[in-house]
Amino acid sequence: MPEVSQQPRQPAELPPVGREVPLAGFRTLLYKEVLRFWKVAFQTVAAPVLNAVLFLLIFAHVLDRHVTGYGEVDYTAFLVPGLAMMSLLQNAFANSSSSLIQSKITGNIVFVLLPPLSYREFYSAYVIASVLRGLFVGAGVLLVSIPFVHLPLAHPLWILAFGVLGGAFLGSLGVIAGIQADKFDQLAAFQNFLIMPLTMLSGVFYSIHSLPPLWQDVSHANPFFYMIDGFRYGFFGQSDVSPWLSLAVVGFCFVALAVLTLAMLARGYKLRA
Repeated sequence: MPEVSQQPRQPAELPPVGREVPLAGFRTLLYKEVLRFWKVAFQTVAAPVLNAVLFLLIFAHVLDRHVTGYGEVDYTAFLVPGLAMMSLLQNAFANSSSSLIQSKITGNIVFVLLPPLSYREFYSAYVIASVLRGLFVGAGVLLVSIPFVHLPLAHPLWILAFGVLGGAFLGSLGVIAGIQADKFDQLAAFQNFLIMPLTMLSGVFYSIHSLPPLWQDVSHANPFFYMIDGFRYGFFGQSDVSPWLSLAVVGFCFVALAVLTLAMLARGYKLRA
């Protein structure tokens, strides 16, 4: 029989040991944070939308003929973007702050701190998840308001810009609150004495031009006012102040808060022993 030559079998090539997947930690933490609120969307998304709709029904019915917005803009139409942005901001704050305080109280924050995850990735994952939750809630408020009012879309990119920047600002503030607080009572103080007053006094339910001069000046010192006024400009093409001024103020406040938050994370303030 003819001799059959056999070639030696080559071993299967194995992937390199210890090979790192780029941004694996960041993507995993972001997935975990998004899944955390999405798994209970009935509570984290649907409930805030319902609250905003109740505000819309009550305030639109009671104040429709007594409060004016921008010129000929119907009050109900004026109210809807303010409620959408208010819900967006409050839920962006709630997402990052509640996640961190729960992790600290239950002790599982250690599973986030032990992996080789940079503080920039840590910050980005929490803030992006907060922005996503805020955008979901804000979009939900706008969608359920369609049967009640017609909203124009004068400048959609301004709507998106202020929605993302506002959510990132409140997400960063939520990270600071979650780091600073050691129990739910302290976190509630942030919400009750900082977030809620600044939101309610930001022009959600009224145009600041209807206020006395003193309170107009106070409103101009409130960064939440610029977020809501710029967001509303995207719908009507009208605003109490220039949208470029609002964008500059919101952008500056976000950058300042992001730098502060990153500095706290870099030091491991109240997170690492």
